[in-house]
Amino acid sequence: MNLNNLQQVFKEIFPDATDPVIVQAPGRVNLIGEHTDYNDGFVLPMAINAHILLAGSVRNDSEVHIYSIDFQAKSTFNLKNFIFSQEAPWSNYIRGVCAMFLEFTELKGMNIVLQGDIPQGAGLSSSAALEVGTALLIRNLHGLNTDKIDLIKLAQRAENEFVGVQCGIMDQFISMLGKAGHALFLDCRSLDYQLVPAPFTEAKIMVVNSGVKRGLVDSEYNLRREQCQAAVEALKPLLPEITALRDVCLEHLPLIEQLPGELSKRARHVVTENQRVLDAVELFKAGNIEAFGRLMNESHASLRDDYQVSCPQLDILVELAQSVPGTFGSRMTGAGFGGCTVTLVHNSSVAKLTDVILNEYYQKTGIMPKIYPYSPSDGAKQLN
Repeated sequence: MNLNNLQQVFKEIFPDATDPVIVQAPGRVNLIGEHTDYNDGFVLPMAINAHILLAGSVRNDSEVHIYSIDFQAKSTFNLKNFIFSQEAPWSNYIRGVCAMFLEFTELKGMNIVLQGDIPQGAGLSSSAALEVGTALLIRNLHGLNTDKIDLIKLAQRAENEFVGVQCGIMDQFISMLGKAGHALFLDCRSLDYQLVPAPFTEAKIMVVNSGVKRGLVDSEYNLRREQCQAAVEALKPLLPEITALRDVCLEHLPLIEQLPGELSKRARHVVTENQRVLDAVELFKAGNIEAFGRLMNESHASLRDDYQVSCPQLDILVELAQSVPGTFGSRMTGAGFGGCTVTLVHNSSVAKLTDVILNEYYQKTGIMPKIYPYSPSDGAKQLN
């Protein structure tokens, strides 16, 4: 991905436009804390050094003209009257952000060119990066003073209300507020957050794309949300003060076991995963990556068995990674049903891990995986 190329394409597509404002927003990998965000719980993601770049300028009319370099496709809509696009679904993230801004301010038409190197459909939040990047671009193009937390909420609403995916707020939060060298501990209820130094000097974060694409709208993601809420309602007679599974503690596990089969499993995952995040923050502060790796392994087992959002290919990747000496821990990351694993491995074992996964995963699945060594990155920002 090349900034000069982006600027050149912008001038080719929009030769009469003024020089564009350019912003970038990163994807993310969630180190631990999966499916806890929409349960008002805790998460520990990091922004990754893969981004979406957007170049934009304002127009003299109310039309938004978008060009995607990756798709080599255009999409145009009028801010005065536009709807969800079936023909260019990638444009709906930008349309949704525009719709949210229009609730409280007028917008000018815009020319936008975008390009990204975040693997799509892999659970690394390319959609949140596009929403956050668009929100920052619109704010800066229009000279608005909307603060970053409000932009985060706006970007999440764009995905919830316009795109139709009931995601939590974690992805937009880390894309906006990530910091190089750090993970971000987020309380998804209060939105209190803390940047925690990532103790990865002797280890690498390896993200492996299983090659199994999943679409959140078409998956069981929304069903899991409904099951969690049903578990809350079933627990209220015993724990009247709770409003989300965040309010249920490890000491309440005997009560959880009384819930009907699937609800018991879903609740048990969320409650134990929240505790794993809290433990992970303390381990990061102590620099104990060995113990953190064990938490990653426990998290995957819980996602596989209790939350049931893994798939055979993800399980194979995790098992292969865990078989390599020097691997501290490995787990699926993201919503599941495909996508990626995240593995913490000692620097001296990176080559061995890569070799094992490339050879044995292909033998077992017929899919050639893609391996990305990511490092903690800064959040969204303007580049020029």
